[in-house]
Amino acid sequence: MSKYAIFGPAKLSGKVNISGAKNAALKLIPAAILASSPSKISNVPNIIDIEKMVHIIEGLGAKISFENNQVSIDPASINTTDLKEEYVKKLRGSVVLVGPMLAKYGEVKLAQPGGCLIGVRAIDDHLDLFSQLSVQIDNKGDHYVFRGKPKAGDVVLNKLSVTATENAIMATVLSPGTTHIHVAAAEPEIADLANFLNAMGAKISGAGTHDIIIEGVNKLTGASYKVMPDRIEAGTYLLAAVATNSSVEISPIIPEHMSIVLRKLERCGAKFKIEKSDEYFKIITHKHDGIQSLSIDTRTYPGFPTDLQSVYAVFSTQSHGLTKIFETLYEGRYGYVEEVKKMGAEINVETAHVISIEGPQKLQGTKINALDIRGGAALVLAALIADGQTEIDNIELIERGYENMDKKLKLLGVDIKLIR
Repeated sequence: MSKYAIFGPAKLSGKVNISGAKNAALKLIPAAILASSPSKISNVPNIIDIEKMVHIIEGLGAKISFENNQVSIDPASINTTDLKEEYVKKLRGSVVLVGPMLAKYGEVKLAQPGGCLIGVRAIDDHLDLFSQLSVQIDNKGDHYVFRGKPKAGDVVLNKLSVTATENAIMATVLSPGTTHIHVAAAEPEIADLANFLNAMGAKISGAGTHDIIIEGVNKLTGASYKVMPDRIEAGTYLLAAVATNSSVEISPIIPEHMSIVLRKLERCGAKFKIEKSDEYFKIITHKHDGIQSLSIDTRTYPGFPTDLQSVYAVFSTQSHGLTKIFETLYEGRYGYVEEVKKMGAEINVETAHVISIEGPQKLQGTKINALDIRGGAALVLAALIADGQTEIDNIELIERGYENMDKKLKLLGVDIKLIR
């Protein structure tokens, strides 16, 4: 077990480099299975969840390496369709392997996936999706067996699910005919996946909208591709900079992927500017005269991201006035609240979906525990704000989604120690 020891309050200064998008890379790697030749994916964040995905694909027999933020995959040697249970149970996102495995091999065995405990995230949407694609599904209790190559046609998803949309895309890129995915999620990570598949020879249009059309092709060939910047990581450091009233340069970013977060912060009174930086952009924060409260509700993209809800809640302890947060997507995402309360925060949990915060508040360093990836990042922000030393246990959960957070904060002048 590992922990962070952080001494606050902190004032940040300098530059922070944003890693490749976790939620894109976790789908690009399985997509490489679809090719008939090797692929190279660069700008992959060196985080625990990526390591788990690499192990799962390695367990299939593929030749795969992960070093210097690059994943190289040769799927030619895959010799089984049984996904290793020990890794699947540790990674909720492993469900996205079903689509490419069915498209390529027509069969896959999947144990019940694991992951962060942030509410009900059953795979029912995926089961319904594959049923629409004429895939046979056998529920064996502790695992599922999927059989049959997906058939092209109209697919209506149950809701705007990111992983179900990605599974639908990967499952049908090799299916003869036209597939039309209705009620598709529109997150930028989905468009990044489609761009990678198109680079391999797929014919996908509409990714990033709620209607996606796929013209099936006979085969895909390997490609080299660079993962886009992580908008959630960028938003985390941006909220930390504003909450601590610090001057920080955050890059690379894609502003349109963060439009609602940037707009909310402007309305709160944050001071920052956006400038072109190489192929992307950078945000430079400036000191402000105090931030005002602003209520939010989380939504699917382009709404306020649920992955920044916990960080925004801690940010709101430093704003003037009453903030209400309505978590519309996951009913179990307020676990971090009790940990922040140990630091003296006054956060009222009104319902399973609504909390309220009256600020500004003083926080005091103490011993707390990370319960999930994003809630753990929120605790790091609380530690930056608090007086004295904060020890955050279970930071392996944070390391599932944030690359080298301790090193990046040290470069910004934070007194932080990683204790293994």
